[in-house]
Amino acid sequence: MKEDKKFYIVDKSVLPEIFLKVMDVKNLLASGREKTVQDAVNNVGISRSAFYKYRDAVFPLYENTRGKTVTFGINLDDTKGVLSAVLNSVAAAGANILTINQNIPINGIANVTISIETNAMDKDIGHLMDSVESLPGVISLNIIARE
Repeated sequence: MKEDKKFYIVDKSVLPEIFLKVMDVKNLLASGREKTVQDAVNNVGISRSAFYKYRDAVFPLYENTRGKTVTFGINLDDTKGVLSAVLNSVAAAGANILTINQNIPINGIANVTISIETNAMDKDIGHLMDSVESLPGVISLNIIARE
């Protein structure tokens, strides 16, 4: 019987250290700073067996969202141009905007839901989230759904 896989988004601050080190090894290999798994695990300080045990179970959020649909819930100040700046930031990342839904602002806060397609993005979801969150007038940004 095939095992049903479930995925969770977990803040890295609560992960066991081994998962973070596995990600360090994957990053070293992907960047080319280390050429072999043995060199990368030696650099990070874990065993090859630990790396191989967890390498297919831990990955950054953006790696699992390439070519997928991601839906964000965003709270914005009800100020002229804030939503436009958000949309420009999404477009600059290369994402294809699928839907935009803005509710009527209440108490000066507008709730916006934006769904994007990520396959054409030239940056990862983390960079996109950072750039949107740093915009003036953005109160909060959360991923509320992911395909």
